[in-house]
Amino acid sequence: MEATPDPYEPGWWQLRAGSTVGAATFTVPGGASITLRITPKVRIARLFFLLGYALNPKGWRDETVEVAEHAGLVPALAHAYERQLERALRQGVLQGYRTTEEASLLVRGRIRQADQLGRRYGLTLPVEISYDEYTVDIPENQLLHTAAERLLGLPGIPRPVRSRLLHHRARLVDVTPPVRGHTLPEWQPTRLNARYHSALHLARAILRDASAEHASGSLRIDGFLFDMNKIFEDFVCTALREALHNRGGRTELQARGVYLDQASAIRVKPDFVWYEESGRPLAVVDAKYKAERPEGFPDADLYQLLAYCTTLGLQAGHLVYAKGNAPHAAHDIRNANIRIHQHVLDLDQPPELLLAEVSRIAAVLGSHHGPEQRRPPDQSHA
Repeated sequence: MEATPDPYEPGWWQLRAGSTVGAATFTVPGGASITLRITPKVRIARLFFLLGYALNPKGWRDETVEVAEHAGLVPALAHAYERQLERALRQGVLQGYRTTEEASLLVRGRIRQADQLGRRYGLTLPVEISYDEYTVDIPENQLLHTAAERLLGLPGIPRPVRSRLLHHRARLVDVTPPVRGHTLPEWQPTRLNARYHSALHLARAILRDASAEHASGSLRIDGFLFDMNKIFEDFVCTALREALHNRGGRTELQARGVYLDQASAIRVKPDFVWYEESGRPLAVVDAKYKAERPEGFPDADLYQLLAYCTTLGLQAGHLVYAKGNAPHAAHDIRNANIRIHQHVLDLDQPPELLLAEVSRIAAVLGSHHGPEQRRPPDQSHA
């Protein structure tokens, strides 16, 4: 979202949503609050299917039904998160070991000898120690607690949902929330925290990918903003990865190590590349959350994908759009022996039909690779 001062009206700002959706509450001088809501073009249930599928495709299918009763983005997000949080805490609050380093009058754990000598200069007490503590104050619970706090600070949440969020937050009362503006705590998915995974993915989206905060003078903004470009890209790439899972090879999102020039100075980052196990590229895909204009999709998208195909040595490339009239178009590039396919996904349909469309795109990808595919340029010096 872009915000610029109005050139004609002092004290006024011009806001442009772009591809973002969400809500933000402004606390202005004097204590008054203003809430700005940016409504998505897709239905709320579809939005949460896209978001949830990309974050954790194995555990989110039923959320499309559960959030359907909420018409607004804020209530739907709060409801979806509350349901995931309830499932995470159903078997109790997760505990784990946290390493603590401190100066103490009592010895526990181990003495950090280098710090003792460097900081205490031969004094016996206090002692610099390090120990592992079994506690609920771990990164997983810190993220869940803080995401609940962020949602509770927003208006428009239905009373039953707010009440349940308050109940869950009370269960996490012994957790130390991270300081606002600081780096969020990191967590690693393991067998022990498996029941937390869905809630943690959504919590991180609320706090990192989907939050906006500004503190300048007496103006304060709290809220969340989702980038629909990123949501659509993540959905397409994740769904394609699953659709191609049984076809062999490997897939890479935001492919690394791909350069346009022989000197490896111009890096390109295709959204999705499918490779053979040997490393030979099989297909490239770029996802675009754009509406088709009367004159068609932007030509710049075709140029971009042409560069990907040339770099990877592919005879076919695929653009996937979120909206449009024609279901499929193909362009044969002059003097290049490259065909660029344009696919369109209709987001306003049941999830199973949407996934079936993705599977059809995956089938097209699979039909275009073979031994006749051109080899990528030699980059052995890179």
